[in-house]
Amino acid sequence: MDPIHQFEIKNLFPIARIGGFEFAFTNSALFMLIALLLIVLLMLGATGSRALVPGRLQSVAEMSYEFVATTLRSSAGTEGMKFFPLVFSLFMFILALNVIGIIPYTFTVTSHIIITVWLALLVFLTVVIYGFWRNGLRFFKLFVPSGVPIYILPLVTFIEVLSFLSRPVSHSVRLFANMLAGHITLKVFGGFVTMLGAFGLLGWLGAILPLGLTVALTALELLVAFLQAYVFAILTCIYLNDAIHPGH
Repeated sequence: MDPIHQFEIKNLFPIARIGGFEFAFTNSALFMLIALLLIVLLMLGATGSRALVPGRLQSVAEMSYEFVATTLRSSAGTEGMKFFPLVFSLFMFILALNVIGIIPYTFTVTSHIIITVWLALLVFLTVVIYGFWRNGLRFFKLFVPSGVPIYILPLVTFIEVLSFLSRPVSHSVRLFANMLAGHITLKVFGGFVTMLGAFGLLGWLGAILPLGLTVALTALELLVAFLQAYVFAILTCIYLNDAIHPGH
């Protein structure tokens, strides 16, 4: 089977038609809704009892909270905690989508760049809007590093502006490319197992190696699912720090 077929967006049912455009509920929207519901159920179920000795769900919720809070404080300082709801939501949402996408016959939402671009633009616009709201024109200090000789300052400023504007691209492509490549690799090795299995006993013997690699890659993809959510979150924290402390 074509390994790209798993990333196809399918319309499940139409919602509305405006002019020549049809708005439909897609498999991508379905799995985003599933991820959102799982996160809500986890957090509500884990914090409902608030036991002194936490159970499994409460332990997971508390560890997730502390992990994101520690990451945010270490990257953006105590002032950055005002953005905790944003960073925590992004981390949990991306992690849930990544993990769900590993399950066979599901859909990997984060393998579509349109999704990762909008998530990255949400962070980028938050940084820009808050940066100017908090610092005014002093936000431009972000593009003028201190201690730079005046004769190379225009070049350094140009590089800093270009680097800042390219953040949404690198922020989104990193997540999209890793999830896309990993799932294509899994699909290819899984296809080898099915193809060799069609040749009978000898085929199944030959399928042992690709089957083992498929299992190992699945475990690796679980690690990548967490790491990519973490990388997206920590980059968000670093960018928010620039809005809070421009030029530092």
